[in-house]
Amino acid sequence: MAGQVWGTNTAGGYMYADELSKVLRNALQPMSRFQQHCDAEDFTDKGYNRGDTFRWNVYSDVATQGTRLSETTKMPETNFSITQGSGTIYEFGNSVPYSGLLNDLSEQPVKQIIHKALKNDANKAFETEARAQFYATPLAVEASSGTSTTAITLTTNSAAASTNNVNMNKTHVKLIADQLKERNIPVYSDGNYRAIGRPTTFRTVKDDLEAVHSYVSEGFRAILNGEVGRSYEGIRFFEQTTIASKAWTNSKSDEAYFFGADTVMEAIVCPPEIRGKLPGDFGRDMGVAWYALEGFALAHTVAAQARIIKWASLNF
Repeated sequence: MAGQVWGTNTAGGYMYADELSKVLRNALQPMSRFQQHCDAEDFTDKGYNRGDTFRWNVYSDVATQGTRLSETTKMPETNFSITQGSGTIYEFGNSVPYSGLLNDLSEQPVKQIIHKALKNDANKAFETEARAQFYATPLAVEASSGTSTTAITLTTNSAAASTNNVNMNKTHVKLIADQLKERNIPVYSDGNYRAIGRPTTFRTVKDDLEAVHSYVSEGFRAILNGEVGRSYEGIRFFEQTTIASKAWTNSKSDEAYFFGADTVMEAIVCPPEIRGKLPGDFGRDMGVAWYALEGFALAHTVAAQARIIKWASLNF
């Protein structure tokens, strides 16, 4: 059987050995960055037996802006439009089978170890799904001509205009912050925008900021998973390592996402759960799985209403 067995050391036999340490150790795992910035919608009470599509309404501004009235002027009338976004619910899951012999002879808790491994796997699966929707944003930005350290170019077709060949710096961040504000992208409840990228992507920015200010006491505030340092230009920075580097030209920078509130919809019909396999072969064939029914979808697909700006490169 594929999975964990007693007869192969690396597949289970090592779970019992002479003088084996009692401390459980796992491979290093990244945690949630993209998923924690999705807008979760609970469909558990209405998602079953309702098909695989979930929808939401997007309401426009009014068509005609209000204006000054004179005493005898009739009150103007206007309207607004409603569009719908949609996403699809999918099954997610993975499993680890194991033998009854391994379970019976192992000194270490087989189920506990498998549960933790599957939890890490589920996290990576959902991070990948959430990041794919962040990537789909129509707003892309890169250093102008691919090399400018003082200017950026914004496109609205989700594709960068040139190949990025320069490290992101604090000036790029300032200009992206200006774009977020100029486009009226809403901030989070703490009054800040957010940014997610790999640690090396933000290295030059962090080095730049060390020369701008030292960390000072700002009072107690919530620190979210993966947040580094203090906000700059109204942006809070988060590092992620789940999504592999895209190896841009000369290893200069990598993908990063700057965004405000209302980013990606996460529709939850069946939240992630651990399921045990019904034992087979008279109890000798066992297994554990994680399972979920969820869907992720970009909340605003039209450039004028987009909430996410991605730091991009040509052909990325």
